[in-house]
Amino acid sequence: MKNYFLPWAKTSLVLVYVVIFAGALVRMTGSGMGCPDWPKCFGYYIPPTDVSEILWQPNHEFKKGQVIIHDESLWVANHDFTTTEVYASENWTKYTKHDYATFNAKHTWTEYLNRLSGAIAGIACVVMAVLSFGFWRTQKKLVALSWLVVFLMGFQAWLGATVVFSVLNPIKITVHMIMALVIVAILIYIVRIARQKKEPKKYDSKFIIFLYIALLLTLIQVVLGTQVRQFVDEQVRAGIGNEYLWLNDPTLDFYVHRTFSFVVAFVNLFLFLRNRRKELGYDKLNWVMVLLALEIGSGIAMYYWHFPFGGQTLHLVAASLLFGVQFYLVLEAQKTYFTTTKSKA
Repeated sequence: MKNYFLPWAKTSLVLVYVVIFAGALVRMTGSGMGCPDWPKCFGYYIPPTDVSEILWQPNHEFKKGQVIIHDESLWVANHDFTTTEVYASENWTKYTKHDYATFNAKHTWTEYLNRLSGAIAGIACVVMAVLSFGFWRTQKKLVALSWLVVFLMGFQAWLGATVVFSVLNPIKITVHMIMALVIVAILIYIVRIARQKKEPKKYDSKFIIFLYIALLLTLIQVVLGTQVRQFVDEQVRAGIGNEYLWLNDPTLDFYVHRTFSFVVAFVNLFLFLRNRRKELGYDKLNWVMVLLALEIGSGIAMYYWHFPFGGQTLHLVAASLLFGVQFYLVLEAQKTYFTTTKSKA
């Protein structure tokens, strides 16, 4: 079991990032309400592809739990039946979680693929947790953390349901995103422990302090970014269909988010230069700079080139990858042994 644990832990981490990518696509395409119910999609395990499948039809067989749009509302079949020539209200129960009743096949399947990727990632995490019992005698921490991930994946699924039921409440979206990063952090920690690989590093207290600061700044920037995205969503819902106008008269959150990016960049640049000058050995800072460039570049593109296709997805995924690499660097600073040579301040 031990031999298979690390590959499954890495697989789980990759699949969680796939879920984040799928979630970013949902945000980019505005598909968050593509499936108005949960965990099924319009009452189906495999969602419909055409609006005719969710409209009332005469002489049509419906299964219990299937959802239709009728009179601009969602209705749920309360038993198995075949319709007659006349709509019979006693066969249906009005859906009361929310009043959103719109079908868009592209949105539905984008959201469905997001949920499907989440389910696959959840299964991988369960397999990882089962395999973790191979470490029960030697590293009980791995067992506890692995099952914590399973619990958090379930909690994350529940959060996803509350996001749908709230019709994309911005606070719940933010919590949903932060929880994804928490799961990423725990999985990275699990992989780090399971590898049991120590790498010599020079001790530099200032460098380590700024590593923590950089990680915190990235987390704050992600939260600010979700608020900016919410402003854009509100602009779209208000009927502003031209992306040239989506960031007209933005809120204070936008300006803070934009200005804060300079702080994030300077702190990480400081870490990058200090690592090179002191020869501390943190090679993954190269990835931090690449991801930071992608993050800032995609942000600039969205503002000045009016949300080019894929820009929002790249922006969000780069931010989540940046957080993951920075968290790994923090673990490197704690879990490695240091050389006796200490760098001077």
